[in-house]
Amino acid sequence: MRRLKNIFVFVMLFVGEVAFAEPTDNTETFSAQEKPSFAVSDNQIDNYEDLVAERPLDLQTPNNVKTEVEFDPTTGCYIIRTKVGDMEISSPFMLSPEEYQNYTLEKEMQENWRKKNSEKFESYDSKFSLTDIKFNIGPADKIFGPGGVQLKTQGSAEITFGVLYNRINNPALSERLRKTTTFDFDENIQLSVNGKVGNKVNFNLNYNTESSFDFDQQMLKLSYSGKEDEIIRKLEAGNVSMPIKGSLIKGSSALFGIKTELQFGKLNVTAVVSQQQSESKTVSSKGGSQLREFEIEIDRYEENKHFFLSHYFRDNYEKSMAQLPVISSGVTINRVEVWVTNKRGHFDEARNIVAFMDLGEGKRIKNSTMWNSQGVLPTNNANTLYASIAGDASVRDIQNANTTLSDIYLLEAGDDYEKIESARRLDPSEYSFNSQLGYISLQSALNADEVLAVAFEYTYGGKTYQVGEFSTDAINSSDALFLKLLKNTVQSPKTPIWDLMMKNVYYLGASQVQPEKFKLEIQHRNDSTGTYLNYLSEGNIRNKLLIKVMNLDRLDSRQEVHPDGNFDFVEGFTIKASSGRIFFPVLEPFGSHLRKAIGNNAIADKYVFEELYDSTLVVVNELKEKNKFVIKGKFKATSSSEIQLNAMNVNRGSVVVTAGGRTLTENVDYIVDYIMGTVTILDESLLASGTAIDVSLENQSLFNLQRKTLVGTHLEYAFNKNISVGATVMHLSEMPLVTKVAMGSEPLSNTIWGVNAAIQHQSQWLTNMLDKLPLLNLSQPSNIVFNAEVAQLIPGHRKIENNKGFSYLDDFETSETSIDISYPYYWRLASTPSKFAESKLINDTRYGENRALFSWYTIDNSVFNRNNSTTPSH
Repeated sequence: MRRLKNIFVFVMLFVGEVAFAEPTDNTETFSAQEKPSFAVSDNQIDNYEDLVAERPLDLQTPNNVKTEVEFDPTTGCYIIRTKVGDMEISSPFMLSPEEYQNYTLEKEMQENWRKKNSEKFESYDSKFSLTDIKFNIGPADKIFGPGGVQLKTQGSAEITFGVLYNRINNPALSERLRKTTTFDFDENIQLSVNGKVGNKVNFNLNYNTESSFDFDQQMLKLSYSGKEDEIIRKLEAGNVSMPIKGSLIKGSSALFGIKTELQFGKLNVTAVVSQQQSESKTVSSKGGSQLREFEIEIDRYEENKHFFLSHYFRDNYEKSMAQLPVISSGVTINRVEVWVTNKRGHFDEARNIVAFMDLGEGKRIKNSTMWNSQGVLPTNNANTLYASIAGDASVRDIQNANTTLSDIYLLEAGDDYEKIESARRLDPSEYSFNSQLGYISLQSALNADEVLAVAFEYTYGGKTYQVGEFSTDAINSSDALFLKLLKNTVQSPKTPIWDLMMKNVYYLGASQVQPEKFKLEIQHRNDSTGTYLNYLSEGNIRNKLLIKVMNLDRLDSRQEVHPDGNFDFVEGFTIKASSGRIFFPVLEPFGSHLRKAIGNNAIADKYVFEELYDSTLVVVNELKEKNKFVIKGKFKATSSSEIQLNAMNVNRGSVVVTAGGRTLTENVDYIVDYIMGTVTILDESLLASGTAIDVSLENQSLFNLQRKTLVGTHLEYAFNKNISVGATVMHLSEMPLVTKVAMGSEPLSNTIWGVNAAIQHQSQWLTNMLDKLPLLNLSQPSNIVFNAEVAQLIPGHRKIENNKGFSYLDDFETSETSIDISYPYYWRLASTPSKFAESKLINDTRYGENRALFSWYTIDNSVFNRNNSTTPSH
């Protein structure tokens, strides 16, 4: 035992006996009777036999012992060295090429079996986990394939619950309502499940309660994939898609149901039974300019954004616009300063202001008994208001202005004037003004409680006039500026200032509108037919286009006086293309102007909407029966490579882009942002050539109230790889939520069928012929493709139980309006009935002597909060 000199005791287990070996300097030998059954092998590698010897019971060689192989090109043999670090621990020896080949083969086989044993050992791991479940299915492997059942779960679940107790000491509430106890419960689940049964069945589930949209919250799919020679090629359930290669029948990619793909030799069959969760739409663009449609109801004019600078400009607006494109106002506004209530906290351009309603008015003066008119043109001296207050220091003192104006001048704050401390002067980029027509347009609409005041200077007839005071005038910075009031904090249609707000401006919903292909129509809903017509059938304007009635069609495309049935695109006057605003050349197009055009009050009462101009939009919105006009049309927005789809979270794979009938390739010719709903064209040649680009997609509508059922099948027979024919039949039906169907929302039941054929062929002969043409160098085979498709849509309506096919215009179920008599703002002081004698009195306190005494009030909640600094001490 030469290599056991430094070992004191070594124990070996034998069959039926134990042998002890003691250290000795001499080599020991055993007799035939004493030789152990499993002798300890010599770890020294001195020859080929030691190298390939199997020692299954020996301890592993230490990690620092390495066996290196060197090739000797002189002898063509391999030198084997055993080292510890850089020191050789045994004599090197040589192997012939045959011996080295056998050695490497044996080593690779041992490593392979060792790897197989490790995988087998891991597969029989008995550790169980709920997030990673694996088990065998026995004989069912013959159906679903090998692999057993595998189920992996990832995600998190968070549940928050509590109790919310409120106690409110409000005497206006009952004792029961002052103490409330409610449960506060919230859940946050993000779960992902992936399952397999063999190698044919797959199961995927994604559930996220934090999703913004319901159709993104839950994704479920169960699929079975058959082998290449099986009849059932694929079977899916859950979120499926039914794409069809064709231009007439598109199919759908957002479905929830069952889908199967079968094959019978050369015949492939695809069938689906599902609920549709999207609607198809098409967006068009040409030369990078997207053609978009708009529809605006007439009660959606831009409120609190556009204002006349005075009643003079309002009274002359229609006269100035009557001879477009020539403006006959004779006015040129030189400069304007605009001031608003300071809600931003910036005081760099702030001044104290006092704005007056009657300032600069020579004709329409509210306090005409106090201020005498001195002219028609708007100027500070148009009436005696400015001359009366200009030198009054107490009015310029912002702290004493209210007292002086109310006690001495008898003006009412919030009506006749507005006092604003540290008002903000708008930057010129925050507004624009029309220098000839005399109105301003704000970039942002004002809130109901904000004040708008201006000072402006203009030239008329070679003379310069000014209304209000500019910040550059010689006025002490601590004194208030006197301005022209355009909007006060309490807007009332009964005050003259109400008419200064323009109510004939509409926003198209886009910017940089192009005159090319611009189309605008004014339509009226006919009550007898329920359809929209662009003319009226009564009065002096019978069968006359409404766009012409509104003076929006006087010119042709060359700006000459010749109506052509199209909108007069006059930049800066009838339209502002940069901001996408439409300006009617008349003040009240659907009110007094329409009544005058009809010429018969009895007929006009059926059409005009005068409340649109003499009432607030809150009142207007309650008069839906009079809101029968719409502004409709099409326009092209800014030319760019980006096409807006007007949809968000577009279903992936549903976008198909065609240019001139050719289907483009995604990520090559275009890219799609499915989240924001945009398509970017990468091929600049398509934009430069002006080729029409059509984008079809499926929009998963957010408020889809009707349940849509889609059933269909597609058959395709391939004669060979170049010739195929197909047929498609699809049926879509809707089921409404209620049996009372509103007009225009009738549930459909449509069937579409079609056949298609495709032939393609590669021709090297055609390539060779074209290659002979000059300037061409062709080598690849030419492709000849022929596609033919025919389809027919069979429309219909779904039959509803307990409904014989009627549509409801109005069922008057919401015609009742409830009024809370405890709410003081609903109360109005009634007039004295005519049966009482005092009803004939005017400006006499006895007029209300028989009136019942009413009083109403509300108690501020701060009175009941003892910790509030505003609560009275008592």
